Amino acid sequence: MRHCVLLILFLSVLPVPLVWAAPAQQSFSDWQVTCNNQNFCVARNTGEHHGLVMTLSRSAGAKTDANLRIDLGGLESSPVKEAPIAPRLMLDGTPLTLGALHWKLTPWHLTTDDTATITAFLKTIQEGEALELKDGKQIISLAGLKAALLFIDSQQKRVGSETAWIKKGDDPPLSVPPAPALKEVAVVNPTPTPLTHEELNDLLDYGSWRMNNSQCSLDPNRREVRVTALTDDKALLMISCEAGAYNTVDLAWLVSRKKPFAARTVRLRLPFVSSSESSDMELMNARFDEKTRELTTLALGRGMADCGIQTRWRFDGQRFRLVRYAEEPSCDNWHGPDAWPTLWITR
Repeated sequence: MRHCVLLILFLSVLPVPLVWAAPAQQSFSDWQVTCNNQNFCVARNTGEHHGLVMTLSRSAGAKTDANLRIDLGGLESSPVKEAPIAPRLMLDGTPLTLGALHWKLTPWHLTTDDTATITAFLKTIQEGEALELKDGKQIISLAGLKAALLFIDSQQKRVGSETAWIKKGDDPPLSVPPAPALKEVAVVNPTPTPLTHEELNDLLDYGSWRMNNSQCSLDPNRREVRVTALTDDKALLMISCEAGAYNTVDLAWLVSRKKPFAARTVRLRLPFVSSSESSDMELMNARFDEKTRELTTLALGRGMADCGIQTRWRFDGQRFRLVRYAEEPSCDNWHGPDAWPTLWITR
């Protein structure tokens, strides 16, 4: 018995993976950092970069999986008329040479995943003011880079270890906690029986009644009723309710497929507190993807879709559970929703 107690005490002090990491997104001057529930972190410069962006990503754990890239582009700007960027890259007005051995160099994209190369490059530039292109207006401000790197070190608990980018120490790589186990949200009833013609008509009539009895400001001529078979005995009913310049807010219910209809309001609740300091999500520009069996939302920060929040939800038999949450707070014309940094992912 004494040996069992000692064994339990010994096991209790061993490092174990977290259930999940608290997502975090923060800005440091001209740099933005996002770390998701797997403690995967990505940082990039924001602001008036004119299409020149450096992106740095790093996974959690002892392995030093990292990637650094410098790209010329953007949502509306094409670099095809620009000269290759590697020979033009400068640090505070001084030419900056990249070794071709560990860099993949193409005309408008420079990338490396070599640990030593990334560490050396960051050490070279982190005290500087800006990376820029000779004979060009494109610029990567380095204001905030060092603070962003320290934030990643802190989030991944690397401070004081050999793998830290800023505050290095003597702790071995294995002292860094691994990534938490990736959660899974299983698809329930992935191939439900399609709605019959009678079911569809009855549900559309019920949806019209719901729409006419809901306090919605959207012009009745613009309102829309959508019905999808969710499981063999439940349907997803959505109606358009409010609208702005580029966002539409929907209302949704889980409804029985047979009369008399029993309905329950769909509420989307995040498993963490978002930047709005709320865990409740509106159904903004909501759609149901028949192929993935996922409910999607897209809240646009502005019409060109370069910033906002994109989410995906999966029905677990009782409620919709979050599968993916991506947020881009910087409206700087860099990338679209599918490339926004994630704060939450699942299998």
